[in-house]
Amino acid sequence: MGEQWLADVAARLYALPFDDFVAARTAAAKDAAAGGQPSRAAKVRSLAKPSVAAWTVNMLARRRPETLRELAGLGQSMRAAQSSLDAAELRRLGQERRQLLGSAVKEAREVAEQQGRKISTAIAAEVEATLRAATADAGAASAAQSGRLLRGLSADGVDVVDLAGAVALPGLESRAPAPAVSPPGPPVQSVRAGGSVRAGTAPREEPERPRLRAVRQEPRRSTPSALERARAALRDVEEAATAAAADARQREEELASAAALTTELSETVRELREQLARREQDLKAARKWRELATAQAQQAARAAEKARRTGDLARERVLRLGNTPE
Repeated sequence: MGEQWLADVAARLYALPFDDFVAARTAAAKDAAAGGQPSRAAKVRSLAKPSVAAWTVNMLARRRPETLRELAGLGQSMRAAQSSLDAAELRRLGQERRQLLGSAVKEAREVAEQQGRKISTAIAAEVEATLRAATADAGAASAAQSGRLLRGLSADGVDVVDLAGAVALPGLESRAPAPAVSPPGPPVQSVRAGGSVRAGTAPREEPERPRLRAVRQEPRRSTPSALERARAALRDVEEAATAAAADARQREEELASAAALTTELSETVRELREQLARREQDLKAARKWRELATAQAQQAARAAEKARRTGDLARERVLRLGNTPE
């Protein structure tokens, strides 16, 4: 309870849009420091920013918690079927998981876009791997539902999921509400296998024996064989490989489109450069022509001026001669 304030701060921070996390964390740390709690400010600053995939799962946990609860319940059913070596049930549940994962990833994309971030195909694949891990391991399911996931999760279908550094404040991820207290009522009457208990008499507790007897009454379940575990692992690996192959095909198509566009633009640039080189040659020739024309125009202007002066002198001579008597 002493760290409940930090849990409240974390709940607010990890529910924010992805790009708002750092600024909000800085503001929360400043508020803690301003209140004379430097140790609290340091704890707030230690809250790590989640990856995009982890943030997307957090948004799903905050806004569509029923989806993660359904995945967690499916995971319990799959583990029970695996423990009892029920191959038919495992196949049915595996098909149900594929369908549920597909719809869950779609919902995760929707809630992320509602928070202003579009999820790429690669991030969606990481989100799907995290949700698949939540069906493989109860701890992973709890981490995904905490709303404080920091990184994506993965499971190979055999070992438990590695949760080291995966959740902020991991000590709070498994907190459960306190059990409800029944109101006082009339004395309880109960019947046991060996007789009855009078009203108002508390039934005597038997330490551990009912648990042992229940185990004996149920058929003993054999542990999953190495073959069954390997088959489950193979199914998960094949699903992951299919998703990776689809993503790779999309990336190859994008690469081909980018390569085609690059080739087209390169050809256009080459043609433009050739045109520019020709135009530069034309410009150079035009400049030389302009210089020659300028020189010729100046020479012609000087010749015209000389001819004009010569004409003026000739006219003056004619006038003088005309006015002189013979």
